Amino acid sequence: MPDTAPARDAIDDLFRRFGKAFNKADAEEIAACVTDDFEWRLNAGGSPAGRVLKGKADLLAYFADKSTAHREARYSEARIHRSGDKLFGTFRVTGIDSAGKPFDRYGIDLYEVRDGKISLKDSYLKAD
Repeated sequence: MPDTAPARDAIDDLFRRFGKAFNKADAEEIAACVTDDFEWRLNAGGSPAGRVLKGKADLLAYFADKSTAHREARYSEARIHRSGDKLFGTFRVTGIDSAGKPFDRYGIDLYEVRDGKISLKDSYLKAD
């Protein structure tokens, strides 16, 4: 996407929709913001890239089961930053983990956008 005012506005709108959907755990709206071949590299998992979700089906399955991993997750202090054709988001997330313990973390996501939708979300969180 070219770096023009209309393109920046479209990206801002896309990330507002995506962020609101994430806060509500609205999997269908999140899926509407991503490409069919979307890749999400979660902040945890056994490989160097973490657990990797590929495509909308993986995304929808993850959110269908998300209540067992984190409850009451709430994102705040979210900001999108641009560096050339790459974007990264900083945020704070609070909630209850799968063991029933409260958590409060800062994180960062690296994003790639293609054809007006998010094609990659590479996630990192501060550890305990």
